[in-house]
Amino acid sequence: MRIGFDAKRIFHNSTGLGNYGRDVVRILNTRTDVTQFFLFNTKRSSMEKAVPLEKATIVYPKGWFWRRFPSLWRMFGQGKQIEQAKLDLYHGLSGEIPFGLNKSATPQIVTIHDLIFLSHPHYYNFWDRVIYKLKFRYASKVANHIIAISKETKSEIIKYFKIDEKKISVVYQGCHALFKQEVSNEKKQYVKEKYSLPDQFVLYVGTLQDRKNALTLIKAIHGTPHHLVLVGKEKKYARKLYAYVNRYQLQSQITFIKDAGLEQLVAIYQNATLFCYPSFCEGFGIPIIEALYSKVPVITTKNGCFPEAAGPDSIFIDPNSVEEIRNEINRLFENPEERKKIAEKGYDYVQQFNDQNVAENLMKAYKKII
Repeated sequence: MRIGFDAKRIFHNSTGLGNYGRDVVRILNTRTDVTQFFLFNTKRSSMEKAVPLEKATIVYPKGWFWRRFPSLWRMFGQGKQIEQAKLDLYHGLSGEIPFGLNKSATPQIVTIHDLIFLSHPHYYNFWDRVIYKLKFRYASKVANHIIAISKETKSEIIKYFKIDEKKISVVYQGCHALFKQEVSNEKKQYVKEKYSLPDQFVLYVGTLQDRKNALTLIKAIHGTPHHLVLVGKEKKYARKLYAYVNRYQLQSQITFIKDAGLEQLVAIYQNATLFCYPSFCEGFGIPIIEALYSKVPVITTKNGCFPEAAGPDSIFIDPNSVEEIRNEINRLFENPEERKKIAEKGYDYVQQFNDQNVAENLMKAYKKII
């Protein structure tokens, strides 16, 4: 089987959609009979070495115009090169399909991660909403089949784009293999010392942006004896977090980490006492999966996609309620046996997101259109 992928995110996004794309290629490369990968990349990147290339061909824009304007090539120019590759199918990994691609010549499948720009439009500016809606609606209509990363996303595709549910398969994401391996005590101690982490702490992992709601978590920690560690890239929203921490002199209780590499992040998870993720909306919530694989009990939002990711034995809260979040954090710190039980059940639950299941479900979706 010869599969082409929209590889911009694979080679140019170090987190999020990039992780998803790299994981798909890795899993298909190691667990299926895909014989050739064609990775359509807008321009060269140092991240190309992160992808197994023994069965992969990286395809770049042809011609001076498309090389000069790679973003235009991605949407309007790569269709001809896709058809020339004589693929069994083309997979748009981040909600986009090139305009004008002949789907009778090349079957197309697209992954849609979320429609937050429609369900929670206030998090996006006007022009981003217009562009995303145009791209995602087009991809949903022209693709032979759609992969949704959660049941929540599937329901939103049906709601906003009026797509027949038979055209949509739910294929859950997994996470990097390192999260499934136990870190040595020496490595965990090294990371504790590197970041001055206490013996017990609440962990949050994710970009510091408004929809992920870290400020409410900080307010919940305020007034407790517990330490909070926030790991993630900082957006403009982070100014509110620092302002609150400085106003109430919480510097000794709140740790911000911006520069954790993958191996260090794995060790931080495994050092944590519990994981709290009070986000308002996600497509799925990969940090929850990482926490469950790390055998850390999870507190997260009670609606949306979060119960799908966290499973029935995690703790669910109203993300708007400082008091509810604070009470659940205090309760789990006071009950180590319950923490252990929740972590064990969460670890059992997360096994359904293993690489083999992801591979099998991807192949089932592919075979619906070829």
